[in-house]
Amino acid sequence: MPRIFDNIDQSLLPALRETLAVAERADFCVGYFNLRGWKNIDGFIDRWTGGPDHACCLLVGMQRLPQDDLRTSLSILREEGIDNPKAIRLKRNLAEEFREQLMVGIPTAEDLRIA
Repeated sequence: MPRIFDNIDQSLLPALRETLAVAERADFCVGYFNLRGWKNIDGFIDRWTGGPDHACCLLVGMQRLPQDDLRTSLSILREEGIDNPKAIRLKRNLAEEFREQLMVGIPTAEDLRIA
């Protein structure tokens, strides 16, 4: 049964740790993702062997808003599909966003620890 966590009345991290402690794999679909938060669950996932039945999959992205779909459909500059150069450019942009996340603020000693 799905649960919604607002981190006001229900906190995600304790429930997530409790679930991962008994899990063999995980599939996450999130709207936003900050790499610095990964350290809070990486110990649970690192113990998995990998492969299709013992891995973690993470899908990051927000659903487009209806007004964005409307603007796109009414635009005279319609885009049909995605070509390889654009896919590479989008991947680079995402990697750059993740890199910038790691550069915000002063890293703690725990952020800098080497496993």
